[in-house]
Amino acid sequence: MWRLARPEEDERLVELSLSLYREDPSPVTVTPDQVRLTLSTFRRDPWRGRAVALELDGVVQGFALLVSFWSNEFGGEICEVDELYVAPAARGRGHGSALFAAIERAELWPSPPVAIALGVTAGNRDARRLYERLGFRATGTVMVRTPPDR
Repeated sequence: MWRLARPEEDERLVELSLSLYREDPSPVTVTPDQVRLTLSTFRRDPWRGRAVALELDGVVQGFALLVSFWSNEFGGEICEVDELYVAPAARGRGHGSALFAAIERAELWPSPPVAIALGVTAGNRDARRLYERLGFRATGTVMVRTPPDR
């Protein structure tokens, strides 16, 4: 069952986030402190986003970071799934589909978003198949620039 993450689960979420980056390397690395900062920021400023946990038999087996942004193009608030990870033993049981359905029903989000966005690495074929089956499609190209002093 997907639900809002609790503060006492932060270290488990850090562990799961690092597992995500080990299994599916990204061009940008993430440190434990970055994950902790995200979790504390979401708790302090919930309008920025939410951390949600997948609890199965009393154990957190997955997490997602849901980030809010307003889109003029789409005419409202978009929920971006910034990170999504389900432990290998819990995969293939519909948990990813259940997450997106819960977001759309505003069970994990303050109101139904006008769209859900996400990114997926080129080599993550299993995730890409899931997202395409759920109706996601590629739109445009995301380009990112970090300030030179960062």
